[in-house]
Order: sequence, then C-alpha cells, then structure tokens
Amino acid sequence: MMNTNTMEIVDAHIHIFTGESRADSLARRAGHENTEEHMRTEYARLGLVGAVVMSNRTLALDAHDYPDFLRYCIGLDSFTPWVSDLKASYDLVEGHLQKKACVGIKIYPGYIHRYVWDEAYFPVYELAARYGKPVAIHTGETATATANLKYCHPLTLDELAAAYQKTNFVMCHFGNPWFVDAAAVINKNENVSVDLSGILEGKQDMADFFKEKEGYVEQMRTWISYTGAYDRFMFGTDWPLANIENYIDFIKYVIPEKHHEKVFAGNARRIYNLDF
Repeated sequence: MMNTNTMEIVDAHIHIFTGESRADSLARRAGHENTEEHMRTEYARLGLVGAVVMSNRTLALDAHDYPDFLRYCIGLDSFTPWVSDLKASYDLVEGHLQKKACVGIKIYPGYIHRYVWDEAYFPVYELAARYGKPVAIHTGETATATANLKYCHPLTLDELAAAYQKTNFVMCHFGNPWFVDAAAVINKNENVSVDLSGILEGKQDMADFFKEKEGYVEQMRTWISYTGAYDRFMFGTDWPLANIENYIDFIKYVIPEKHHEKVFAGNARRIYNLDF
C-alpha cells in the first residue's frame, strides 16, 4: 500500500499480545486489528519503519522472537516471578541484552509494587550501563486498579537518575498526568529521555478531542516546551491501545514542526540504537 506520509516514523513503545481477547478488543476500539498483517499494512500506509516492543510475562530467552520490523525491551513485570530467583533472572536479562534484537530493559514499578530504587533493580541498572542499552520505566497512571501510583510517579526517577548517571533511562508516558514533575526531572537529569505513548485511547475524532481536552493538551505542550529537550522526546502509541493515525496527528500538534524529524524517528533510533 502506498505510504501517505512522507516522514519516517518509529513507534518507541508498543505491546504485543498475540491471541489475547482483551488485546483484540483494545485494537478494534482503536480502529485496528491485533495481527501482524494489519500492523504491516498500517505501518506501510502511515510511514512507520518499525517499533520497540515493551515485553511482558516471561524472561525465557526463546520467547521473544518478533517480526523483522520490531525490536524489544526485556520486561520485568508482575507476571514474571523474577524476584523469586534474582540470580537466575539477572542471568536471563543479560542473555537478552547480548541479543541485537533486544534494545533495552522495561520495568513496571507501579504494577510490581516496588520503587525504582529497590535494591532488586540495582544489578539491572548496572547491566544496562554495561551494555549501553536504556531502561524504560512505566510512569504515571496505570491500566489496572491493583497497581499503586506512588511507585510510578515521575519524581521517583530523579533519585535513580542521579545515582546511576552512566545508565540511560526512558520515562514512559511522560509521567502522565504529572507533567510539571516530569519536566523537572527531565531538566535536571540529562540521562532521562521520554516516550509520549499512552496518552490517547481508542479511536478519536481529533477535532473534538482537541476542543474537549484543550486545557490538558495545552498543559502538555507547555511542559514539553519548558524542558526544551526535543532531542530526548520520542513518538510512541502504546499499541494496541490507540489509533496510530490519531497519535501521529496528536504528536504533530504538541511538538513544534521543526522538531518532528527527531521526535518521530531520530531520537528513538539514537536512544535505542535501532538498525531498521
């Protein structure tokens, strides 16, 4: 299918849930189908060259075989009993980091009920620094009521980034809705980057969205602008949560046009060292 968008785009934050009914439902609500074929078609149509999967549910070395247009961050989440055998888990994480397709680590502090400075994570940060790959961290609101917001407030990254200055971190979701606090952390810590995923859900009439959510959107624009760190913000959708085309329109609005090339692709290529 013809590419209707002339700008190259990398989605820095997606999830892959193959054959799961909830993911299928989320994708349909967003105007998509939860299949590789549909993703390939939409990516070709909209100018996406690839994406980074935030993996879930297993550390098994043979369980993260993704299509050629995807790379992944190995995930430490509440579905993976990684804290029950820390040594084995660290060995598996290192095994993933040795793979070219694995471009980082993803942690879920709100869901696993641990602060980012919990000592169980310390060897993970050291591994990330050793392999030169970032640690992506869920920040802001959560998808389930059983998660705890206190563990994923963006301010928790400040102490972490200061202590591990040789490790690069990605603040997922820009700490939504704590944009003020997120901006302060970004300004202070040059080893913290941001993905702008997880803001939209479903398929939207964007004209109505911008009108109804004007204050919210303008606050987000204000605090992104306040940081001036356009070389550290990345486009992301949180697929299958949101409509891709809607998200492109949204990020084009909140990011000044002169920074589009970096935010839509260049930053993700550099931060995750992508080769597609």
